[in-house]
Amino acid sequence: MRLPDDAEVSDEIWDEVIDGMKVRVQDKNAAIRTYAVRALSRFAVEGEDGGIVDLFLETLDNEPNAEVRKTIVFSLPPSNNTLESVVESMLDISESVRRAAYSVLATKFPLQTLSIKQRTTVLHRGLSDRSASVNNECLKMLKDEWLVKYCGGDVISLLRFLDVETYESVGESVMAVLLKDGALRVQDGHSIRQYFTANGEKAERDSNIQLMDAEVALYWKIMCKHLQAEAQVKGSEAAATTGAEAAVYASEATDKNDLLDSVLPSTITDYVDLVKAHLSAGPNYHFTSRQLLLLGEMLEFSDTMNRKIASSFLHELLVRPLEHEVDDDGNQIAIGDGVSLGGDKDWAKAVAELAKKVHSSVGEFEMVVSTVVEELARPCRERTADFMQWMHCLAVTGLLLQNTSTLRNLQATAIEPSELLHSLLLPAKQNHVDVQRAALRCLCLLGLLENRPNAELVKQLRLSFINGPDLVSAIACKALIDLVTWHGPQEIDRAIGIESPDPSYEKSQFTQVDLSDMNDDDLNIGVLDILFSGFHKDHWEFDLEGDNHDNVPTILGEGFAKILLLSGNFASIPADLHTVILAKLIKLYFSEETKELERLKQCMSVFFQHYPALSDKHKSCICNAFVPVMKAMWPGLYGNAGGSTHVISKRRKLAVQASRFMVQMVQTQLFSTESMDQASKSSESASGLADASNNFDISEEGLAIRIALEVASCPDKKTAAGKAYALALCKVVVLLRFRQSEQKAIKCMRGLVNHLAASVASDKELGKELAQMAARLRSLDACPDEELAQDDADAIFKKLGFDDGFKLDTNQAVPPTPAPRSVRPPAPARRRARQAPSSSDDSDEEAGEADVPATSASRVPATPSMTAAARSQRASKTAALSKMSAKPATASDDSELDGQSDVTSEEDASDEESL
Repeated sequence: MRLPDDAEVSDEIWDEVIDGMKVRVQDKNAAIRTYAVRALSRFAVEGEDGGIVDLFLETLDNEPNAEVRKTIVFSLPPSNNTLESVVESMLDISESVRRAAYSVLATKFPLQTLSIKQRTTVLHRGLSDRSASVNNECLKMLKDEWLVKYCGGDVISLLRFLDVETYESVGESVMAVLLKDGALRVQDGHSIRQYFTANGEKAERDSNIQLMDAEVALYWKIMCKHLQAEAQVKGSEAAATTGAEAAVYASEATDKNDLLDSVLPSTITDYVDLVKAHLSAGPNYHFTSRQLLLLGEMLEFSDTMNRKIASSFLHELLVRPLEHEVDDDGNQIAIGDGVSLGGDKDWAKAVAELAKKVHSSVGEFEMVVSTVVEELARPCRERTADFMQWMHCLAVTGLLLQNTSTLRNLQATAIEPSELLHSLLLPAKQNHVDVQRAALRCLCLLGLLENRPNAELVKQLRLSFINGPDLVSAIACKALIDLVTWHGPQEIDRAIGIESPDPSYEKSQFTQVDLSDMNDDDLNIGVLDILFSGFHKDHWEFDLEGDNHDNVPTILGEGFAKILLLSGNFASIPADLHTVILAKLIKLYFSEETKELERLKQCMSVFFQHYPALSDKHKSCICNAFVPVMKAMWPGLYGNAGGSTHVISKRRKLAVQASRFMVQMVQTQLFSTESMDQASKSSESASGLADASNNFDISEEGLAIRIALEVASCPDKKTAAGKAYALALCKVVVLLRFRQSEQKAIKCMRGLVNHLAASVASDKELGKELAQMAARLRSLDACPDEELAQDDADAIFKKLGFDDGFKLDTNQAVPPTPAPRSVRPPAPARRRARQAPSSSDDSDEEAGEADVPATSASRVPATPSMTAAARSQRASKTAALSKMSAKPATASDDSELDGQSDVTSEEDASDEESL
């Protein structure tokens, strides 16, 4: 029904309607919720809507339906509170919601109302979104609203809204997408040359140069790169075609090159003067100076005079005095690493790119820069250099080593590699901590260029890691890991005289080294042993307030994760050590001590996401690491410290999380075709060799057997910690799945389920789950009445690394849950003599029935009048025998583990009363 336009509605009716719609927003039907939101959107006015906007914001966070979330986003009024929710909706899992967020932002929120952080966040998310439709919606907002409506089509004004000095990558992305869309072009009369005064004398050239803003410099850098790239594309297309089409492409390429030439400075001298003018203008123009320096890659230096001018300019840049600050104590503090102007690392990269462009001949770049290094190294070699001179020299040395491809190019230069090592890099260890860090970085770069690592270089890195201050140890650690991953640990050890071990010897553990007590480097200990010992050193220093990437735990975690991912490249590392490394990384990931190291957490998260999906060998490593991880993490067992109730509960929770996390990794599907190839091969022979499958050890079957053996062999099962440990492991076992092709593993696990049930008899729910698991295993068993030969069982245990042997128990059923005792006294009944089995068939039948869980027997119907007494007697007898055979449970004083059913004295008392 539609009301007339002039109809009057009382406020009371409006309030009732609004209240009714608020209730419908929580309706179970998504369509009703959508219409309710649309109805309320008419009254959604910030501060005057009676809580409608607050209801929308609250519902948006918890709404499961994408269509409803999209409707809410469209219904939000513009305000500071709703702006944040709209921006967060740009991360929604639904493409339609993300697209709606950009549409709302474009139509309801003016550009000026967003902060710089919000503007750059919006553009970064939208332009890098995985959905093309979201990209298009973001581009539409950027072009039609922000550029045209609020900036009048002036891209420089738009860049000023984005603070390109801080968010340079976002500014570059905006320029790139607008150029690709054709929304930008060089306007007539606009070029870099307009910043030069036409009538300026040569002596006054610098004073007659108009300084550029940061946005203008970024604009011209991106625009010139775009013109150069388009000219190259058109030139390539002209070369690939013939006839009139080639002529068209060649003409377009010529037009682009002519436009580029008209935009760039007319001469190399003008370009150099332009950069110098901005360098002289102070730190406020450092960003502009770097953008202009990068323009040099598009200039032509084939002329000898041009190269001479540019080479002289580069020499000035490399020997330019360092910028530094002086602290309250009068100490000089270098800004950046020496070459990096204003602490900007991109400056050194820009200098190197320009130098390689100017000196493009083979070996010319190395010859020119090494001459500068030799000049700067003179006071260092004479031991007269101060802190700033050391930092400057090492910064240029690092620039040289980082941008050369081979040490051959450094031969016959002003300072050769051997001289560089012995006269500059090794003596730097006696200086300031910052000088030591810069020297170690150069040592690492030099080691990466060598075909075989130098012995003195390796010794210095090892000594710095062991004995250096924590900040120095961090750089030495990073250098050693880089050299290990590049050359291999065997080559690093061989460099200092450590011979390779006997190939027949399989190392299963790292050598334990106490770094705190080592005063000198023990050359008999391998590099991996020393690095792994870094995990065990306490009190590494790192700053949690700022950038904490350069700390030893994070560097070690990232380094060993890289070694595991690239394990195929390191044949000298035994497979058993892979398990040790993985176990350590898992414990590190779930450790309370490293929870503040966000970089480490992020790295480990990415590593664990990819590691199990790359290879079956990696899954085998995870299976092997499961029990060692649980042993090391569970409090109160295997020598682990206990603690207060709160501490124990917290540590148990972490261990349980780690166990389930490892199960998820084992269940991860492979990325590669390795498992598919194996599956296709096995399926061809599955008909005759189903029982001969031999890859159970790298799958869930092997993990389940390992856990069952750990529960059965746990020495402290009677203690509270041991009982909780067994319960936690059994709760993991029931999550694992068995494949029907693994017949021997299935039979083996059937013989172990009874031991698991006996270990957790106090937990009735878990007992039921184990009974269900036994039933599943029996249904998967092709020959459920046949037992697994002990030799086959021993072979399985040996393959899983359990050499002690274990006797399976396939004849004892999973203990049923005791039945409640009848309140009526049992009627007298005659005892029936038990009949011994008369044949092997009977015994086999009983053995087969023994594995049937009690829950299946309870489903058999019985006649109430004839069998009630007998059933009561059997239930009482079963409960009594179970009580007599079971060991008395001790009261637990440690039942604080959440989610674990531990044994308590109250539970024992209630069980006794029920019997």
